[in-house]
Amino acid sequence: MVKFADRMNQLQGSEIRELLKLTQQPDIISFAGGLPAKELFPVEGMKEAALAVMNENGQEAMQYSTTEGINPLREKIVARMKAKNGIDATIDNILITNGSQQGLDFSGRVFLNEGDVVLMESPSYLGAINAFQANCPKFVEVPTDNNGMIMSELEKIIQTTENIKMIYVIPDFQNPTGRTWPLERRKQFMEIINKYEIPVIEDNPYGELRFEGENMPSLKSLDTKGLVVFLGTFSKILAPGYRLGWVCASNEILEKYNFIKQGADLQPSTVSQLEVNKFMELYNLDDHVAKIKEVYGHRRDVMLAAMKREFPEGIEYTHPEGGLFTWVVLPEYMNAREVALECIKEKVAYVPGGSFFPNGGHENTFRMNYSCMPDDKIEQGIASLGRVLKAMMKK
Repeated sequence: MVKFADRMNQLQGSEIRELLKLTQQPDIISFAGGLPAKELFPVEGMKEAALAVMNENGQEAMQYSTTEGINPLREKIVARMKAKNGIDATIDNILITNGSQQGLDFSGRVFLNEGDVVLMESPSYLGAINAFQANCPKFVEVPTDNNGMIMSELEKIIQTTENIKMIYVIPDFQNPTGRTWPLERRKQFMEIINKYEIPVIEDNPYGELRFEGENMPSLKSLDTKGLVVFLGTFSKILAPGYRLGWVCASNEILEKYNFIKQGADLQPSTVSQLEVNKFMELYNLDDHVAKIKEVYGHRRDVMLAAMKREFPEGIEYTHPEGGLFTWVVLPEYMNAREVALECIKEKVAYVPGGSFFPNGGHENTFRMNYSCMPDDKIEQGIASLGRVLKAMMKK
């Protein structure tokens, strides 16, 4: 009998990834995965960039490069974080990763021993839960409202919980709820963090995808003690296939991430870095992001209007100001997994919400993605979902 490491007992397949296998069927209307709209990928521009890279320095593109990433791309990341997130950094604060998911994996390895405590929003991103799970921590969920993590609850938990090693948050258009923290709550959070000096992982994959309202400063931009680790990515603003994200952290912390990166895979893809860097030299990435926001904002509006029209009374859902998701709360007696099985029969898929709570429960919730379906499919899918909900609700 094969004997595995004890940590393997903590791991299980991602419910989202398993659902995505099902949604590959061409007749399924999928609101499940957090997929960008593939029709918006800049294929022609990337062709030009790839050809230019091979013509100009093809041999370099196929060679090993540094663990931290190539300097020109890191310089562009630093400039973009300053413009978009208000973060003052240098390239010495940047490590390019294999998507921001690798940054999550490294965060767990850098900070967590078995039995250490991770604080997370309730609910939180399933991919982060799975990434941290390999280190066998204890998850403590911090209650949330429509403005995100509740600061009085956070401080109460910190004061009464031993061995807290890390706090994980998504302040902008959170996955799965779509909620965004207002400025005052961000300031309160940083006051608490500075008081107790706990490292924070600020995950920001969706921050540039704002459809309405004012941009909020990142937690990292408010960080005066070097406690915040900022995770960014090109997956949602360019294309996920390049698997390029980054970590921005103080020199002391980033050194540890570098050590983990060397042991994990030596370096980020040289050719991917050079091609994305060249694209940003040839084209204005802001123009591309503006097109994405216009489409996603419209699709959000279509979905919310359809939900208002088709859903029965007694069902709540969020109104995200940006990002990819809205969050649905059913009456407590309903189970979203059971509803999902009936929806699959109607060729509609979503992600049940229970998996986004690291300690379980809340099975009356589910996440809906609006980014990758056209208008007619959104309306058709929501109509089908509405019929299922009406049939399963108690009279």
